Amino acid sequence: MSKIFLELKNKIASLECTSICGRVQSIVGMSLTVAGLQRAVGIGQRCMVNGSRGPILAEVVGANHDGLRLLPFGTWDGVAVGDPVELIQHEQGICPDDSWIGTVVDGLGKPLSLAPNFKRGRNRSTGRNGPPPAFGRRRVGQKLQTQIKCIDVFTPLCQGQRMGVFAGSGVGKSTLMAMLARNTNADVIVIGLVGERGREVQEFIQEDLGPEGMARSVVVVATGDEAPLLRKQAALTATTVAEHFRSTGRQVLLLLDSVTRFAMAQREIGLSSGEPPTTKGYPPTVFSELPHLLERAGPGREGEGDITAIYTVLVDGDDMNEPIADAIRGIVDGHLVLDRNIAEKNRYPAINIQRSISRMLPACHSDEEYKIMHEARKSLAKFADMEDLIRVGAYKPGTDPEIDAAAQFHKVADTFLAQRKSEKLPSDQSFAELFRMLLEAGIDVPIDLGVAS
Repeated sequence: MSKIFLELKNKIASLECTSICGRVQSIVGMSLTVAGLQRAVGIGQRCMVNGSRGPILAEVVGANHDGLRLLPFGTWDGVAVGDPVELIQHEQGICPDDSWIGTVVDGLGKPLSLAPNFKRGRNRSTGRNGPPPAFGRRRVGQKLQTQIKCIDVFTPLCQGQRMGVFAGSGVGKSTLMAMLARNTNADVIVIGLVGERGREVQEFIQEDLGPEGMARSVVVVATGDEAPLLRKQAALTATTVAEHFRSTGRQVLLLLDSVTRFAMAQREIGLSSGEPPTTKGYPPTVFSELPHLLERAGPGREGEGDITAIYTVLVDGDDMNEPIADAIRGIVDGHLVLDRNIAEKNRYPAINIQRSISRMLPACHSDEEYKIMHEARKSLAKFADMEDLIRVGAYKPGTDPEIDAAAQFHKVADTFLAQRKSEKLPSDQSFAELFRMLLEAGIDVPIDLGVAS
């Protein structure tokens, strides 16, 4: 009997692997239609299109009675009608490993920087993992130290929280991300640069992130000139890498710049696959993909770590109510608004305190910290209401003691909250300094004076 099984085993081993092939039927823009694979291939599976200039990796994004619709991870240069299309039956996928720390990889998880110790992990993923079940994951953890004064005091971050950074172009999003990567007390940093300018990648890694930040980071890059599938995949890959480190019990900081470009890539994919444009040209899949991506971050299951996620949102025309910004704001656990007017006054980070919130408040602050934050925010809001009148001389000093105190506090607090990217300050010192400034401005804070020591 054993002899028969041995013979069968040898015969099976000698069989050649059967390939499943179709043919290119048509090419319109980015969309390629292939016939002959409808019964063998499903949505999301990948194929190799063999054109005259070499094989091109593609993914199935749609299907109808004419055939399957494929989009490339590059371009269709050299592909013609009738070229063979082969199903990839044993796809490598994304296999994160601890050896990826300190490495730059592309959207498919291949190293772009010198990485002699780089190796593929045991667990393979396509990048489309599901989020932990709502009743299977832990609650948000303790407060994180970012050592960025404005964030630690007014919009604190907790372990497992998801925060959006909303801003127009050129207001300091990338610099703020680099400060978070260098200063936050997380075990591992995962940075996804989605649709970034090619010239800025090296600049961000070498200057903004620096050797100190890179030593505990994995950077996933897909530049703006790459195919929309690869830009979308970069965001999925960055989240998958973060999930790997969370599963090992570590605290992970995921920085994704930007989720707007992920949405734009999905818009190109959706329109190319035949979806109808709806809100501002975005097809319906964009608004279903956003929560699927963002919900994957957050606290893990019992025994796992957390993914604290920061997503930058490129606000079109500084309109905070445009569709993508509005959708993301409803998903995340708070938002930081970077204000162009504040940036023009040369105060960085250009965070608009009145328009920024953290949904972890007030629970994440102690009673004393919350009272300091509350009085400082109230005083800054009072000055903002009267700022125009004060500047044009319509308000006479001495008319209202509260407004006078708010103006005095704003002057010193605005200078204090400015912070260069190389600076850092523990949160307890930030609270102590603000407490002192409030008292000197004549603003009463109902707490024990010992908190400022």
